[in-house]
Amino acid sequence: MNKMDKITIIEPKSIETRSFEIITEILGDRVFPQEQQGIIKRVIHTSADFDYADNLVFGNDAVKAAMKAFQKGCTVYTDTRMAYSGINQTNLAKFNSQKECYIDHPEVAEEAKKRGVTRATVSMEKAAKDEGHKIFAIGNAPTALIALYEMVKEGTLKPDLIIGVPVGFVNVVESKELLMELDVPYIVAKGRKGGSNVAAAIVNAIMLEGLKQA
Repeated sequence: MNKMDKITIIEPKSIETRSFEIITEILGDRVFPQEQQGIIKRVIHTSADFDYADNLVFGNDAVKAAMKAFQKGCTVYTDTRMAYSGINQTNLAKFNSQKECYIDHPEVAEEAKKRGVTRATVSMEKAAKDEGHKIFAIGNAPTALIALYEMVKEGTLKPDLIIGVPVGFVNVVESKELLMELDVPYIVAKGRKGGSNVAAAIVNAIMLEGLKQA
C-alpha cells in the first residue's frame, strides 16, 4: 500500500477537533474530574504524551482558584518567552488579564549576575512585587519554582495559582515536590516531564474552561 493511502485528508479547521476525538478514544473509559479533564486533554494534545493523564496533580482547588483570578483580572507570569508567546492573548483580553515575562529584562540579568543566582530567580522576585492577582506558569526553570516556594513560606507572596511543570534533570523533581508541600493552589507535572509548551497549554485550557462557563 502506498504510504499516501494511509493519510486522512482533513480540513485545517477540523484538525484540532479530530485530534481531541482521537485523544478521547485512546483514553477510553478513563474518568477525570470535570474541571480537570479539559486541561489534561489539552496537555496531551500539546505533547502527544499520554503520561500526563497520570502525572498531572491538581492541589488546593487549583482550577477554581485560577478561574476566580481570571474573573477578577490577573497577570500570568512565565519563566520563558516561549511560554509567554504560547499563552493566548485574545482570551487573556477577554478576562481583562495580561501576561508578563521578566526573564530577559536588563535589570534582572544585572541583579542575577551580581548575586550569583539565576535570572529565573530574580524574575520571580520582581514579579512578586507587582500588585494584583498572580498566576505563575513555570515550564523550564526549577530555580523559579524554588524562589516561589521560598517567598510563599516567608509570607511575601500569595499566588492565586502556581503551575509547576519544569522539564529536565537537575532539581526538577525536587522543586515540584517542594511546591506540593505548599498550602496554595498548584498544578504540577510529577517527575521530569514538562516544558514551556505544557505550561502555556495549561493556562490556555483554564481560560477556555472559563469562557465556556461565562
